[in-house]
Amino acid sequence: MHIDVGGLSIAYERAGSGPIVALAHGFVGDARSTWGAQIEALADEFTVIAWEAPGAGGSADPPDDFGMDGYADCFAGFLRAIGVEQAHLVGLSFGGALVLAAFHRHPGLASSLTLVSGYAGWVGSLGVDEADQRLARSLAASRIGPDEFVAAMAPSMFSAAAGGDLVAGFLDSVRDFRPCGFRAMARASYEDQWHVLAEVDVPTLLLYADHDVRAPASIGEAMHRLVPASEFVVLTGPGHVSAVEAPDDVSRELRRFLRSVSRH
Repeated sequence: MHIDVGGLSIAYERAGSGPIVALAHGFVGDARSTWGAQIEALADEFTVIAWEAPGAGGSADPPDDFGMDGYADCFAGFLRAIGVEQAHLVGLSFGGALVLAAFHRHPGLASSLTLVSGYAGWVGSLGVDEADQRLARSLAASRIGPDEFVAAMAPSMFSAAAGGDLVAGFLDSVRDFRPCGFRAMARASYEDQWHVLAEVDVPTLLLYADHDVRAPASIGEAMHRLVPASEFVVLTGPGHVSAVEAPDDVSRELRRFLRSVSRH
């Protein structure tokens, strides 16, 4: 499915019925390759919506000056364009910083927040030096070929034990990356969102993984100390893209948390 948001064609998937859950993928991959297992697992109980950010999947490329504010406003505009005024916002990696920014810029949009191996921006979560290095590596990687890009990115995405069809499918989507969109999302990922944490006043799940080398669990633990209404969970086994590597574990934790915050 596609819808126009501020002149950009945004691709998305929608399934199920019930409380609305909006999923935001990371700066590589797309809706189906990242969240396919969760869409199928949760659709029996929730309306699950997974967008594809500008520059990823089937969505249009973003303008050259698109930063995190642009992504957050586009995400909120997308939800409103499909008739959603409020949702449980779930973001993986870059998507975690995105849902934080959307919460900050669009009061009332988030019923709850879930950050899956997410950041409060690279600067906020990693420090300036590491954030500078990561941005430089990302911009350099955006200029190499698809196979080389996968080889550069894959080792930090999963644990050494990862495998199977879901991981292979995700890496296929990484191979299809769009340099313009990847650079835009990398630059947006860099931006500091740490100041937003003190504002968070909705139930929040911080879901991390013990073999994640990109967003170590210590990042989630630090956020947990600053977000009063937060729960901090560390999965045993997977690396950074836990929604793909450990889909059943991620779906289980999402269902448990979403049930707890959807009761009236």
